[in-house]
Amino acid sequence: MSKKWINFFVCVAVGLIIWFIPVPTGVKLQAWHLFAVFVAVILGFILQPFSMGTLAILGMLVCVVTRTLTPAQGLSGFANGTAWLVVSAFLFAAGFIKTGLGRRIAYVIMRRFGDNSLKLAYSLTAANLILGPVIPSNSARAGGVLFPIVKSLCSVSGSEPGPTSRRIGSFLMVAVFQTDLIICAMFLTSMAANPLMAELAQKTIGVTITWNGWFIAAIVPGLISLICTVYVIYLLVPPEIKKTPEATQLADNELAKMGPMTIMEKYMMVIFLLALLGWIFGGTLKIDGTTVALIGVVLMVLSGVLEWKDVLGTSGAWDILCWIGPVIGMAGFLNTFGFIGWFAKLVGAALVGVPWLIATLAAAAVYMYSHYGFASMSAHVTAMYAALIALAAGAGAPPFMAAFIVAIAANLCGCLTNYGTGPAPIYFGAGYTSQAEWWKIGFLMSVMNMVIWYGTGTIWWKVLGLW
Repeated sequence: MSKKWINFFVCVAVGLIIWFIPVPTGVKLQAWHLFAVFVAVILGFILQPFSMGTLAILGMLVCVVTRTLTPAQGLSGFANGTAWLVVSAFLFAAGFIKTGLGRRIAYVIMRRFGDNSLKLAYSLTAANLILGPVIPSNSARAGGVLFPIVKSLCSVSGSEPGPTSRRIGSFLMVAVFQTDLIICAMFLTSMAANPLMAELAQKTIGVTITWNGWFIAAIVPGLISLICTVYVIYLLVPPEIKKTPEATQLADNELAKMGPMTIMEKYMMVIFLLALLGWIFGGTLKIDGTTVALIGVVLMVLSGVLEWKDVLGTSGAWDILCWIGPVIGMAGFLNTFGFIGWFAKLVGAALVGVPWLIATLAAAAVYMYSHYGFASMSAHVTAMYAALIALAAGAGAPPFMAAFIVAIAANLCGCLTNYGTGPAPIYFGAGYTSQAEWWKIGFLMSVMNMVIWYGTGTIWWKVLGLW
């Protein structure tokens, strides 16, 4: 029997065990059966016998066939606004990549600021930061847009894997990868699972996290973290080349090849700015983030930035919809059926006397370092996020703090390994850094970023009145 089928039957066995053990006092049978299916699906996300979409739809079908959920309830997640926000954000990414606007932004910043190795790393970080709000896949952003640029910079500087890797390649590869995870944490729309966490937070502990609310809470610790990360990596992996005139020359050459901004790039820029304004001022205008994103998608199609075949061909968007819809649906009905409330009371009783901030930071630390066992940040979110924020809320944490502190760890944790998030195998696989060094730097960055985010961050959040 193949490994994938063994893993699949392990998931089924765990689900059946939970299904048939005595239902705890205070939990409805329907809620317990839904929990059993949910756990089996999440375990499947971890063991990966089949694709996440396959497992999520299978779990939904089991719920419907066993009458744990009605067909309408099972399919309800596909009508959820969060799911369509993620789809729309992937289509924004497609627009940036197809028009070349993402590459142009990176090269323009490099040409202006890339004349030495430290400034070059900061310029690449700035380009990534600008792209962050509208490219929710860090694989597409750091891997698809920035990696080819970073690799070209290494090559023109005479830095290749092996004896010349330390000229500049090791430094740039590690710096761009590590700062990408911080940028993931800075915007609701910069990592695919962030909107899912916002939805789980609403369903689990009743807190609404808006695009603007996330951004304001993240901006100060995020910028400090970006500045410190590049400089610390500069010290940990010092490049032999300090001056990088090749970078500005490369940027000049590439921009010359691209020529003036095309009409489609200009359309994309305008749509991008309109979307940002909509997300920032959506609360005032009473327009939710999903509506803003869908308006942007329609404008891209109407303007010709994307053709309909481009929309259909953006497979990542539809893949995420296939698994995020059932997950959101099941999570919502766990709350509706009373399971989340029961779990929160159980946790709260166990944490009597523990200060909420300590409990919440402990939950964030557990989340951070459990990521050594995950190859996907999205799978990790579906497995642990709701339970840990329920723990924090049960200890008395203000709902936003419970949700946001753990959400930050859910983004930063990708820094740890060479397999924990999409861009990791891309940058590590370039061959400029050994696995031992990659893991060592990842652990040091995890500690430093947690100190920054939960040190300066808690002060900033106090200033904002969030606790």
